[in-house]
Amino acid sequence: MTDTKAYRRIAVIDIGKTNAKVVVLEAETGSEIAGVKTSNSVVKTGLYPHYDIERLWSFIIEALKGFATVPGFDAISITTHGASMALLDADGNLALPVLDYEYTYPHPIRQAYGEFRPAFTETFSPSLSGGLNVGAQIHFQKNAFPEEFARVATILTYPQYWAFRLTGTAANEMTSLGCHTDLWNPTSGDYSSLVARLGIRALMAPVRSAFDALGPILPQLAGQIGLAEPVPVYCGIHDSNASLLPHLIENEAPFAVVSTGTWVISFAVGGDLEHLDPKRDILANVDAYGRAVPSARFMGGREFEILAAEIGTAPADTIEVALERVIEKGLMLLPNVVEGSGPFPGRTRCWIGDATDQAEQLAAVSLYLALMTEACLALIGAKGPIFVEGPFAFNRAYLTALSAVTTREVIALPGSTGTSQGAALLTGIRPSASAENAPIRAELRGLERYRQAWHDALSN
Repeated sequence: MTDTKAYRRIAVIDIGKTNAKVVVLEAETGSEIAGVKTSNSVVKTGLYPHYDIERLWSFIIEALKGFATVPGFDAISITTHGASMALLDADGNLALPVLDYEYTYPHPIRQAYGEFRPAFTETFSPSLSGGLNVGAQIHFQKNAFPEEFARVATILTYPQYWAFRLTGTAANEMTSLGCHTDLWNPTSGDYSSLVARLGIRALMAPVRSAFDALGPILPQLAGQIGLAEPVPVYCGIHDSNASLLPHLIENEAPFAVVSTGTWVISFAVGGDLEHLDPKRDILANVDAYGRAVPSARFMGGREFEILAAEIGTAPADTIEVALERVIEKGLMLLPNVVEGSGPFPGRTRCWIGDATDQAEQLAAVSLYLALMTEACLALIGAKGPIFVEGPFAFNRAYLTALSAVTTREVIALPGSTGTSQGAALLTGIRPSASAENAPIRAELRGLERYRQAWHDALSN
């Protein structure tokens, strides 16, 4: 077994839906000491929209090469977005491109899959748009491209695909299998009935723990990168579960984690699977230890990007100050800016009231995001303090509104994202605890009336 005490620096490959990065973290502190980033582009040509895998691979190798000596690293871990799988041929090459999960399939195929997929009570995976259910992707690929699919010899979850390219060892892992794929039964801790129905059981790589070292980086790659000694590569983890992992290690249930990025994903740690409503984008994720965690999602980061581009900017302090003005005048945004997911499906965004300036508009956006998050937390029965990590942890207006609307403590976590830090923990390191921001306990005059008006508008 690898002596994790010897690790000084961990390189983390972190592929999000919007951007991909490679960072190096200090094992002792968990702090990020080096990093590079690139966009995660989607190729629109070919059989269907797909990720530019070879561009990402070149980026990863060049980044590792650049970090091989300064600052150096002695272990590699991996985290990626969910809802993606790699279908390999017998030579270990892609038999089909890695499909962009936002692609919508032809209606007859979607309809056929709807009748084919397992019940929510088996998978705790709701029916989602596009390819957000990985089972729908595989069903589409198998039916639309039978000749190419016949060449598939191995199916890998997405973080483990990159681990395979680095080590030559094929594996699947529970956090990626358990993130609304339809392929996993979280109560039995095994594949769902869909795997047999799709006829792919023999193609699925062995399930390994996220904490397993799959092997050293392949000698040829090690030479290309410029590594003087063998470097172990860890199995890897779904990004939202990477964000969750430090909290599972450091805190006692019950508590909630709001992981923000392209998606805002809320976890109710210590919650149960009763009363989850699949029609409202509620599901069970599976954590790094294989346990089901009630979860809810909406595409809040993408929504904020769209709205900020439309509205423009304003100083952060003016936005926070504008919250009570917005509440008083009843300026509000109703869902959804990005359709097809979230706790209020089937709705299209609508503004109520007029803003005086950009600060008021952005304050209304922060209130909207807080109300959406509160709805998600309520739907999964979240209790206890709320930890917010990722970009929204820097949005003071959002944090204030979230604390006020939930009447709970909100703790904003330092660092740009928790995904890389969480993935580094797979190597067995336990950094010294970093200082948390002081808990926020906020009140906003008139917010309960505003909240009720917001929900009443959704009922009309």
